[in-house]
Amino acid sequence: MTISRSGYTLPVFACAAAVAALHWLRHRQPLTEVAVDLIEPAQIAEITIEQVAGLSENSALAITRSEPGDNLDLTKNTPIWALVEWEQGEGEAVVIQGGEGIGKQENGEGKAAIYAYAQRLLQENLRRSLAPNERIRVTIILPAGRSLAVRTSNAAFGVVEGLSLLGTTGISQPLSTPEQLTAFRADLEQKASKFDSLVFCIGENGLDLAQKIGINPERLVKTANWLGPMLVAADVLGVKEILLFGYHGKLMKLAGGIFHTHHHLADGRREILATYCSLAGLKQPDIQVVFDSPTAEAALTYLRSLDANTGSDWVNQVYSAIAQAIDTRSQEYIQSHSNRGAAATVCGSVLFDRDRKIIVKSKTACMLSGKLC
Repeated sequence: MTISRSGYTLPVFACAAAVAALHWLRHRQPLTEVAVDLIEPAQIAEITIEQVAGLSENSALAITRSEPGDNLDLTKNTPIWALVEWEQGEGEAVVIQGGEGIGKQENGEGKAAIYAYAQRLLQENLRRSLAPNERIRVTIILPAGRSLAVRTSNAAFGVVEGLSLLGTTGISQPLSTPEQLTAFRADLEQKASKFDSLVFCIGENGLDLAQKIGINPERLVKTANWLGPMLVAADVLGVKEILLFGYHGKLMKLAGGIFHTHHHLADGRREILATYCSLAGLKQPDIQVVFDSPTAEAALTYLRSLDANTGSDWVNQVYSAIAQAIDTRSQEYIQSHSNRGAAATVCGSVLFDRDRKIIVKSKTACMLSGKLC
């Protein structure tokens, strides 16, 4: 059997390049390798530095390349640059900004898409090399970021003109291999031994948002696209309640009975949305617009525009029905694989949009929410 090889997430390489550039400013010597404290998990990564150059007395640039292991990641081998400059005056010791190829958050007035873990990683690793009165400005650059971004779903989450530095850990894991499912199950087993109510998040956006709204991170379980097997595993482990927390364009697939959500295997989003629009009583021309929308986000935007223009409540009606269907179909899926009868795991669902704003919580999700903080 081939064992999948883990690598590191993009923030780790950005941090390594920044550390190497800062080392040049201080010592005028290039580093060929940098030790990065990953923080999450608590281990050290040795990252190869491709090139370091002093640009002036007060600035230096370092380059490394992304190595995500066996993950099917389009950033594999892409260069990551970090420009570090001495700053004068008072203020933050480490100021982090996005340069070319780092995406901008549409709902954050163009703020760079450098999220909490990446910020923490850079801050903690760089501050260790600064004297109390020293300040630096760090600009992260992804030369290929803009062109790579068009091949991602970043725009669906409101990130434009580049890639995000997103994630909650420094380890990049292959998300589509059986070995990764084994790793997810191991994490589930460990958390199920401590809690009987857990939260399933498909990806990093869900994990990040769940923590921001106060959900206990120890209750969070990443599933990637393996929702079906993970629901069955949770039931076998005796978990009483699962909150399914996800981007609506992914999670709504469960309302159609699709329990492996990778788009290469099954989609059905527009069919599901159009069906629930029809059941809610939306007029045929509007259903056609929903069905023809290029993305679930575009369909949601159209429904919101109808509500704003006519005083209707289509978003709430349609998405409440979808959330209830997710709960019901998930319960049926678990029951079909369970020996626990009425004691089988109960599911609730929370769907959010590309701006990471919650669209709807199912009735069961509302009951579960208070237990998960």
